[in-house]
Amino acid sequence: MDLTKEPSKDEQVEDHTLYQKLVNTLDEYQEQSYLLDPYLEKLGLQDNQFFPHEVADLWIVLGYLDAENSCAQNPEQWALRYVLLLWLSLVCMLPFHLSQFDESENGHTARVIEHTTKRYLSNAGLEREGAAIVLSHYYMRQDTSQQFVEFFEWSKKTIPGNASLFTTIGILHVLCEVLKSGPLKLIRSRMPDFMALTNALDAREILMNNTLIRKFKTKLISRVSIIFTVQFHVEQEEDIDVPEEVEAVLDQLFAALQDKDTLVRWSAAKGVARIAERLSTDLADQVLETVLGHFAIHSVTAASLYDVPAIAEATWHGACLACAEMTRRGIVPPERLEKLVGWLSKALYFDLRKGAHSVGSNVRDASAYGLWALARSQEISSLAPLASDLARHLVTVSLYDREVQIRRAASAGFQEFVGRTSLFPHGIDVLRKTDFYAVGIRRNSFLLAAPQVAEHIEYRPYLLDHLLNVTLRHWDISMRRLGAQSLRRICLTDILMLGPEAIQKCVKLLQANDNSDIHGGLAGLTELTMAYEEILSGEILESKKREEIKLGAKSSVPNWSKIVEYGLKHRDRAVQESATATIGSMSKLTDCSNMVLRLIKELIQGTNSQRILGRLLGVIDYDTYPMCLPQSLRALLEGVNRLSGPFKSNVEARQACFEAMPILLQNTVPHLSYHLTVEDMSSIFDALLGGLNDYSVDERGDVGSWIRIACVNALGGILKQGVERLDNVRQESGRTFTKLLSLSPPDVDNSDRWIIHRSDFLQGLFVTGEETGWNDANWLFPKAVKILDVETYRKPVLLGLITSVGSLTDSTHRPVSANLVSYRMIFLIMQTRIPRQILLYPGRIKNIKRLHQSMKVELYKSCVETLPSFLSHQYPSVRSETAEFLYISLQSMDFVGDTEEAENLLLETEWSSINIGEVTEAANSVSSHLLTALANL
Repeated sequence: MDLTKEPSKDEQVEDHTLYQKLVNTLDEYQEQSYLLDPYLEKLGLQDNQFFPHEVADLWIVLGYLDAENSCAQNPEQWALRYVLLLWLSLVCMLPFHLSQFDESENGHTARVIEHTTKRYLSNAGLEREGAAIVLSHYYMRQDTSQQFVEFFEWSKKTIPGNASLFTTIGILHVLCEVLKSGPLKLIRSRMPDFMALTNALDAREILMNNTLIRKFKTKLISRVSIIFTVQFHVEQEEDIDVPEEVEAVLDQLFAALQDKDTLVRWSAAKGVARIAERLSTDLADQVLETVLGHFAIHSVTAASLYDVPAIAEATWHGACLACAEMTRRGIVPPERLEKLVGWLSKALYFDLRKGAHSVGSNVRDASAYGLWALARSQEISSLAPLASDLARHLVTVSLYDREVQIRRAASAGFQEFVGRTSLFPHGIDVLRKTDFYAVGIRRNSFLLAAPQVAEHIEYRPYLLDHLLNVTLRHWDISMRRLGAQSLRRICLTDILMLGPEAIQKCVKLLQANDNSDIHGGLAGLTELTMAYEEILSGEILESKKREEIKLGAKSSVPNWSKIVEYGLKHRDRAVQESATATIGSMSKLTDCSNMVLRLIKELIQGTNSQRILGRLLGVIDYDTYPMCLPQSLRALLEGVNRLSGPFKSNVEARQACFEAMPILLQNTVPHLSYHLTVEDMSSIFDALLGGLNDYSVDERGDVGSWIRIACVNALGGILKQGVERLDNVRQESGRTFTKLLSLSPPDVDNSDRWIIHRSDFLQGLFVTGEETGWNDANWLFPKAVKILDVETYRKPVLLGLITSVGSLTDSTHRPVSANLVSYRMIFLIMQTRIPRQILLYPGRIKNIKRLHQSMKVELYKSCVETLPSFLSHQYPSVRSETAEFLYISLQSMDFVGDTEEAENLLLETEWSSINIGEVTEAANSVSSHLLTALANL
């Protein structure tokens, strides 16, 4: 491939295709990149063919970077420049003196490399990183060490001056790389200058606000200090004093452990551990003691871990990282293990609420890393006394932490201990239940893995304690719900032993001031109740429930009745529904009449609670305790009264009352004649029939449809609703009507009276076994118009069809209009005499589209009488549209009478004229001529 030659269009397409193929292949390995590990070496060998580092490549790279016409000069080709700089960093490591490559003056090649690379040092992004790597490799060469002196002097002048942010980052990157791998003789003599440079950084606040600056500064002082402490390795004498420079660096690193950014804390933790590794045992122990002291900075005055301030997150995270790094390097003495494990175990639960979220996941992750490192670096005999507590902590976090990465990190720590120490109880079995995949999905971890682990008595108390004291109090509602479900499954292992104590702790949560605690307590009690229902027999359970109700405020859950009543008046509908279900269950166990009568008065007056009154009155078990039935029925009938009822302006409340009526009847069915009189039944059915005519409309649309659906469900289906314009009303009506058609008549005298009129005909139309529902207008209306053959159903069905004709939805309007026209029921329509409120529609319609549809009617006596209201309408477009449609209709219809004069008037009149008097006169004349013509039919 010739990089200096502009590729053709075909070559560009081919290159892009190959590139996209490679990207698509590698993208599949993003989440599980380790699958590529066996092939990396092979891929690397193939890459080396295109990334050589031979003598001849030096000027190829330099020339391409400097050539004016090369792609590397394009500002958008930053990736190309980065790759070329990486290539140059490899070529710079050639073991030949650079002067051998000079073609003219001595040192020319070295100056070109430095000059070419240095100009990218102030760029943003990867180009700067590539340039820093090239310069570090360049300055570490023996033949260019003098250039490093010049670079360092330039850095000392640039950073305290007005160096830009990116330039400073690039300089620090180069210095850090040189300190990491450069020769000691190049660095040792300039150690004070390095420290002076970091002090100059501190003086520029604008630079120190940048995360990368603080990160590289931390790396810089760490590596400087490591060089200072080479002679203080563990194998040296114990009484050697630490240089003051090292103490100063350690103080800065201890402060950096509390930095607000993770990058800085991570660099500081590694720096502290590397320095401590090179100190004597006593001095390293002092470093560890100082690190452990960070945990106590914000927790000295805190009553518990959850009372520490949110700013403690950075401090605890830095301390955990430093402890993990020191542990991994084996510089934690056995006598410090107990204290170290104690703090790391507390850090496993570091989860502080901050507004609508929490902080601390990084602390928990670092703590798991520290415990994992313990298993790899400590003797089994030193870990044995701490093994049981460690096992319980790691298992609890691996099962119940909110974040998947924390659960997996804790599981990895548990696995490391099991594999290396074999100290954990039932280690292999528990590990099988809490492996990487088992804890990967939170629901599986809570509801499957946790109950399996709880089978082992060594872990069960810790899991229950964590659920009751942490998970049920968690800020995330999904955690509380899953925690309550997990509590139930664990308690099912021995509900009689574990249940009472769990109930007591859940009840204590109800006394808290935090809503999260109260919700967790209620959720836990709910799940424990379900657990008892699974274990205890029906009679024992009913007896227990009655005992709890009778105890009232002295029951195991004090003030439960207040909680239920508060739920009834809550603004959230789901809460109200749960509260009504609770009272419904109570009414089967005890007489709730006094409560119901009191609630009727209170709920009617409430704003959020009106809609739940109907639901409440429907779920009461009146068959067992009927004392409040008359008052409840009267409240329901008054509630559905649109004229004078308390809910006349509350559609949802009336809907609930209508829905409650059939439920009330179901609850009294065993002794219906005893509980309700004939007058009561008549009142209920009259109310339901009246609800079918509720067409209330507000800003939400046809809200009356909610009530009509409720009445349809109660009465068993009304055909008029089955052919109306709303899909959901038709579907509900059709479902109920079809169900009625399939019912057999009761086994009583004169059972024929209970059979629906013309049921065979209707079953042939609608009970076909097809899956299509009544909400499909194309399926329904061809069948629905045939019902007009049955005189009993004609008027209500026709009224419903006419309502659908006026629909603004084409999916309803078009099918019903087409089927009505094709059915040709003109004579029957005349006999039916369409009500005048339908014909006299134009004056009240404001929608132009509906006006145009309303005037498209067949021209017969009943309709022609209203024709002037369209031809003389206030909107000119309605007048013109009506005249045009009428003229075309007259041309296509075969009348015995003469309509020529009417047609001439329609053509000659200027219907869009602003002279409304002329238009009105012409409209009346057209109507008069048509009535005369129709009289001759």
